[in-house]
Amino acid sequence: MLRVPCRACRAVRAGWQAGAVTVETRGRLVLAATPIGDVEDASARLRRLLVEADVVAAEDTRRTRALAARLGLTIGGRVVSHHEHNEEGRTAELLEVVAGGGTVLVVSDAGMPAVSDPGFRVVQAAVAAGLPVTVAPGPSAVLTALALSGLPTDRFCFEGFLPRRPGDRARALAALADERRTAVFFEAPHRVAETLDAMVEAYGAERPAAVCRELTKTYEEVRRGPLAELAAWAHAGEVRGEVVLVVGGAPAPTGATVPDLVPEVLARVDGGERLKVVVAEVAEIAGVPKRDLYAAALAARTR
Repeated sequence: MLRVPCRACRAVRAGWQAGAVTVETRGRLVLAATPIGDVEDASARLRRLLVEADVVAAEDTRRTRALAARLGLTIGGRVVSHHEHNEEGRTAELLEVVAGGGTVLVVSDAGMPAVSDPGFRVVQAAVAAGLPVTVAPGPSAVLTALALSGLPTDRFCFEGFLPRRPGDRARALAALADERRTAVFFEAPHRVAETLDAMVEAYGAERPAAVCRELTKTYEEVRRGPLAELAAWAHAGEVRGEVVLVVGGAPAPTGATVPDLVPEVLARVDGGERLKVVVAEVAEIAGVPKRDLYAAALAARTR
């Protein structure tokens, strides 16, 4: 069981459990991004937090200690494991420290916690408990790959890791067949070739894409081209290192009419986007009158 920092008394801990902790007595939960490759990408804020935090919750304690050593730092607080297998059980202990006035720093092996890494559960629980949560931003494999891909960056979606089983993976890709946004995926190096094959099957051989490998590391490599070409490259040799796949969105439908476009508009609105903004974007791409598309979408929503 983690100890509440010495400055926090038992009464404060009991107060949190009863929901009576005040802003003055609460600490904070901090999610901090760590380098995805180049250690020089570590922010000054991350360096300070590693030294000052009461508890450092690390996906892999050995890697976090090694990172601190490379940065020339000594971690000041207690280092505890916080990974996918113990996150649920560890959460209450971490929040007890925050409620007692301490700072809990959450880090993953690389990049931002909670993005395909542990962190979501403890953030969700902290929010539910009314405890302060903040972020020390920094390196992100998702955004780095997106920026390097050469594909549109104005609208994109992140899909994390695809299912491992071929059938499940095919269904997941099929569900994104009409997605107009650039899509970003994580993938294990030994599955890149078969995943690219599945993408060719789902999206066609000519869909533009990029394979981003070992980002910010010594052997960083970005391969850009049609999916079929990238699949052939992946089959020709062993793909190594951390891999991010970036795939261009589905092309705009040719000769689409206003009724054809209404389902897309409604789907995006259901996803939280504003109707007027969506209508303007879709109408411009498809070459149809905005007023007609807006009226048709509005009528469909009121049925």
